[in-house]
Amino acid sequence: MVFVCDICGYEYNPEAGDPDNGIEPGTAFADLPDDWTCPLCGAEKADFVEE
Repeated sequence: MVFVCDICGYEYNPEAGDPDNGIEPGTAFADLPDDWTCPLCGAEKADFVEE
């Protein structure tokens, strides 16, 4: 499953993580830091939906 930013469409895949921003592969969306934002548009975690 992936989590998609409602604003820009960026897809966070827990298997891939977000290594460019210090998030290791295998990091669940729920385990992302509260201050993590979309790497493309800066949206907050609340702006993501599970697909």
